[in-house]
Amino acid sequence: MSVNEEALFPRFLRLRIVEALSDSPVVLIHGPRQCGKTTLARLVGDDAGFAYLSFDDDVQLAAAKADPVGYIADLPERVVLDEVQRVPEIFTSLKAAVDARRAPGRFILTGSANVLLVPKLADSLAGRMEILRLHPLSQAELSGRPSGFLSRLFGSGFKVGVSAGRQGRALAERVACGGFPAALARATHRRKMVWYRDYADTLIQRDIRDLARITALDALPRLLAMAAGQTGCLVNVSELAAPFQISRQTIREYLTLLSRIFLVDELPSWHNNRMKRLVKTPKLHVGDTGLACALLGVNADGLWSDRVLFGRVLESFVYQELKRLASWREEECAFYHFRDKDQVEVDIVLESEGRVAGVEVKASSTVTNDDFKGLRKLKDAVRNNFVAGVLLYDGEAVVGFGDRLFAVPISRLWAD
Repeated sequence: MSVNEEALFPRFLRLRIVEALSDSPVVLIHGPRQCGKTTLARLVGDDAGFAYLSFDDDVQLAAAKADPVGYIADLPERVVLDEVQRVPEIFTSLKAAVDARRAPGRFILTGSANVLLVPKLADSLAGRMEILRLHPLSQAELSGRPSGFLSRLFGSGFKVGVSAGRQGRALAERVACGGFPAALARATHRRKMVWYRDYADTLIQRDIRDLARITALDALPRLLAMAAGQTGCLVNVSELAAPFQISRQTIREYLTLLSRIFLVDELPSWHNNRMKRLVKTPKLHVGDTGLACALLGVNADGLWSDRVLFGRVLESFVYQELKRLASWREEECAFYHFRDKDQVEVDIVLESEGRVAGVEVKASSTVTNDDFKGLRKLKDAVRNNFVAGVLLYDGEAVVGFGDRLFAVPISRLWAD
């Protein structure tokens, strides 16, 4: 059955998938459950004559596990295989099938677990498979227009002057709603929160069981809620472990499992040989701010009134938006955070083709020169490879604060 494309938001990763199919035998689209992988894979597949099979179907799952070699051998010439993380046994057979007939565009795979964190699976198809990450909907996709923010960031293309309207409480609404299509389709924030909580429980009960045998499964929902409370902060395993009768090492392993199903991200620290006093601890970000708000029990009004919490969740929102914009950009982009022993920091550091940019996030509509302290330090460390430092704020105008340093309205993330 084909997908009704008219009823869908545009997914800007689509062109990258089509491009990958033109020269790669296997294309894997991975990302969290319910973010739109199946719909997107079927849209691309319908256009190119792919059959569709899902390992959420118990019959298909049992057949593939019982005889992976025979299962792959009997597949149609071009096929979408949905939720492949449930059958890791087929990766070796896929490799053999590709090596026997190396033609582009044979398999589209989707996965709700990060195969990059499972080296044996990723390595088995090295050189044969392109891996693309699909995120929940970005604000640009929700508005229906691609964003040029990253092109401006790396091209020093911000023009000083009034360019946007202040968001105000509407910004808190965007943050609290998140980007999962099924949640956004619900009419009220209370119903959205119910969806997000059920979603987290289902993933933990189902996908974590598929990935690992753990003894304290009931601890994971509480751990995820605590991680939501630490979003935008340095990872503190001791603090996360404190309420549990579980070792720090076990909590560390559970956090990795939550990362594998895209519920949390750990943002590594940026480093430079010229700077010796950098903090190396990663930062924690919940995978979607709608999920974070549901786990914390706050709606847009609650966020708006708690400015400290709003600031941290907004930082995660901007980080996830930038990751979503980068996912369909042709040039690769790596993400970090920057902090030194004096607590001077930059929320998000982006590196692409040797060029470095910094992004700071501020929930208010006012900006001072002191707000650029971290960006100036990063600029001094990077020197000639520094392209721009941007402080995103809830204002109306792009304002220059020195060479390659700008205050930029946060709405330019999706309206640029």
